[in-house]
Amino acid sequence: MQYIPNILFAILLIFGIGLFVRNIRKISRNINLGKDIDRSDNKSERWKNMANIALGQSKMVRRPVSGFLHIIVYVGFIIINIEVLEIIIDGLFGTHRVLSFLGGFYSFLIGSFEILALLVLVSVIIFWIRRMVIRIPRFWNKEMKGFPKNDALYILYFEMALMSLFLIMNATDTTFQLANAGNPISQFLAPLFDGFSVETIHLIERSAWWIHIIGILIFLNYLFYSKHLHILLAFPNTFYANLNAKGKFPNDSNVTKEVKMMMDPDADPYAAPPEGEEDTVPEKFGASDVTDLNWVQLMNAYTCTECGRCTSVCPANLTGKELSPRNIMMKTRDRLEEVGQNIDKNGEFKDDNKQLLNDYITPEELWACTTCNACVEECPINIDPLGIIMEMRKYLVMEQSAAPQELNMMMTNIENNGAPWQYNQQDRLNWKDEE
Repeated sequence: MQYIPNILFAILLIFGIGLFVRNIRKISRNINLGKDIDRSDNKSERWKNMANIALGQSKMVRRPVSGFLHIIVYVGFIIINIEVLEIIIDGLFGTHRVLSFLGGFYSFLIGSFEILALLVLVSVIIFWIRRMVIRIPRFWNKEMKGFPKNDALYILYFEMALMSLFLIMNATDTTFQLANAGNPISQFLAPLFDGFSVETIHLIERSAWWIHIIGILIFLNYLFYSKHLHILLAFPNTFYANLNAKGKFPNDSNVTKEVKMMMDPDADPYAAPPEGEEDTVPEKFGASDVTDLNWVQLMNAYTCTECGRCTSVCPANLTGKELSPRNIMMKTRDRLEEVGQNIDKNGEFKDDNKQLLNDYITPEELWACTTCNACVEECPINIDPLGIIMEMRKYLVMEQSAAPQELNMMMTNIENNGAPWQYNQQDRLNWKDEE
């Protein structure tokens, strides 16, 4: 009978971790639906980016208030959860504060955790005030309604509850409080329970302990549905980010080959490819659905924090255009999730007569983009909405000839006149003779 709590804890732990592993496998499968791309170059630069941006939060602190608060939550939440190791040991073997044999070092650790828990609690409350009282505009764009808005609030409430439970758990641990070591915060909460019986205080401590660990396992699995998946994916996302100079677009080898052939009057379009090269024709140019994007772009979609920094600096959005870089990433993730659920249901993808283009993202949004790279530069974890926009533009132009009239006129002029303007080729240089 005495082992029932340990058995229940083991079942709970196995179920929670098993569900998390299953969900991570689904995400990995969905990301791998994207086309292959080699991002194995310049590993030293990639490791440096990951250390500075994901671990060091270097781009977060460009906005000092939110950056500083985020660092507190990030560092505090991660470090405090080191204590989960002790909770797991205690839960499985029926011990209580099994690491207390570390003496003074244990007191230092728990004391540090308590201070961090208070700082995290205060920071999260400030985040809630910024979002719900001050109502910072980027949190209230039209795409931030329904679940996206509530998701951010759920996480804040989760963090408030977990930090509070940790402090209550310590405050009601009578033996821990009597030692008067490692309790710089909880010692001030302990007097709140002075009027309770010993049995009631013990019940509160055990309840806080159980709810705390259950809350952590729920939080772990909620990440699968939440924007807070970036807690895990920010690290690979910054490692595999594009290292090319911003504004440098990748050449399509098939287009380059066609252009060279058009410019070479002696080229034989039917000639066999050079030795060692394959004569491959792409299935399509650009992207109309998520499976046409590469796997890094799909990982970008899952990593998006929905913070809105990209949209807040987008010149198209600021001038009232439909484009929101954040919404591009959110819609890409929504479509990818839909494709994944289709595979889960049918064993393979069954055509659902939908695609990312038109059903989720409109051409109006795509053509509003000025390709200025402001969104890429601003993103705190190196997400690249512009890459997705350009792939979908490429599809519109090269597969559907669906560019805006102004662009079609420009391309026709280049084809006929060798210049974007509607001048006769003989008159192209007349401007230099004008006084």
